[in-house]
Amino acid sequence: MVPLDSLSRITERFEYVQARMSVPGADVAALGREYAELRPVVEEIEGYRSLLADIEGAEAMLDDPEMHDLAEEEIAAARARLPGVEDRLRRALLPKDAADARPAILEIRPGTGGEEAALFAADLQRMYQRHAEAMGWRFEIIEMQETELGGLRELVANVQGEGVFARLKYESGVHRVQRVPATESGGRIHTSAATVAVLPEAQEVDLQIDPGDLRIDTMRASGAGGQHVNTTDSAVRITHVPTGIVVTSSEKSQHRNREIAMQVLRARLFDAERRRAADERSAARKSQVGSGDRSERIRTYNFPQGRMTDHRINLTLYKLDAILAGDLSEVLDALVEHDQAARLAEIEG
Repeated sequence: MVPLDSLSRITERFEYVQARMSVPGADVAALGREYAELRPVVEEIEGYRSLLADIEGAEAMLDDPEMHDLAEEEIAAARARLPGVEDRLRRALLPKDAADARPAILEIRPGTGGEEAALFAADLQRMYQRHAEAMGWRFEIIEMQETELGGLRELVANVQGEGVFARLKYESGVHRVQRVPATESGGRIHTSAATVAVLPEAQEVDLQIDPGDLRIDTMRASGAGGQHVNTTDSAVRITHVPTGIVVTSSEKSQHRNREIAMQVLRARLFDAERRRAADERSAARKSQVGSGDRSERIRTYNFPQGRMTDHRINLTLYKLDAILAGDLSEVLDALVEHDQAARLAEIEG
């Protein structure tokens, strides 16, 4: 049974926020974000209360001989629905990750496997970009270094839209591919890997960066294969000396490159602080889906069998072409559901 008093506090807060949004001078942006977060919770609360009212109303008809049989049928049907409604409500009431509503910084780099790993990293970039387009998100490439064969040495992108980080945060980790490379004449299957990191975009208010901790270098921007694409020192490299984090941006405008590099640096520092705090809260959380461990092998893409396997939740889908074309909804839904179930079990003991 879900405690009804806590539900009342949530609905009261929702009604207050809704009323405040029409008051002149109110912080509409902040109220709008809270309204958007509370609305799906309140919808689940209303559905739960409506079902309880149906049961209570049907029970009141049990004393009427003419309505007794119909009332019993309605009670049985409503009680059969109750566990599912309660489960959805409990999931809606789970504490939200404060970063879930934020845009995300997506980073992809090849791992073991040489050029084949770089080509696979490029496949992952296209997969995420197509998924973003299908979701109506904006996918902006911040930094991309390509190999001469069209692979990726590095990709950094900004993804913006509704629920971006809440969905993509489960993608952090090592992605492994098994396939016959185009350069393999003997038809042997090779295994290579790429790493993906998904970081919540940080705002300037989230952390203060001491300018004295930064080393900023300018250099010539370079393109695929390392050739120079312009002759001015527009590219910017920022090193955060205390942590050793290095960020580069190679747009045409040096001023814009400084902005972009600082944006990525803030995201990396913010993510490191979030992971440190999470580790302090509970070591057990490391075993859960959303741990964000960059060294964990999370998924295998097997081309000969046309399958994708997510090792964290033992999910195997035989639709590899569709997944690489951006159809990630099924696996992301399963990861969200698994994480919610794990957190519910942790809370309820």
